[in-house]
Amino acid sequence: MMESPRALLVRFALGSLAGACLLGFATVPGAAQAKDGTFSSPARFMPRDGEVLYRSSCQACHMAEGQGAAGAGVYPALARNPKLRTAKYPVFLVVNGTRAMPPFGGQMDDEQIAAVVNYLRSHFGNDYKDTVSAADVNAARH
Repeated sequence: MMESPRALLVRFALGSLAGACLLGFATVPGAAQAKDGTFSSPARFMPRDGEVLYRSSCQACHMAEGQGAAGAGVYPALARNPKLRTAKYPVFLVVNGTRAMPPFGGQMDDEQIAAVVNYLRSHFGNDYKDTVSAADVNAARH
């Protein structure tokens, strides 16, 4: 079923607002981030939990259920995504970014990136059993 133009506009506006908020907080010295990930530090994400990191840094573009979106850019679905089968692929993307996705390697440490990658590889209809470690992320950085 196709969304109405109004529903698309509302979804785009909310996604844009979320992105603008993230960018705005990144430029405000002293901005704090709550443990639930609702605010970002100017330099680093504070949460350690993969789900909280997803909600605070990925969900605005990839949506709550990982279904992806299109609007100002195209944000691929993470739900039931066979590209996530190889753990190195999402690690590389989260660290380095690509096209419309910004790199998070400078805002998240190795453990945080491993946590968010493990979360998305084991949720949204994905059931990949092998997990990513902080050492795997560190190796991908170098």
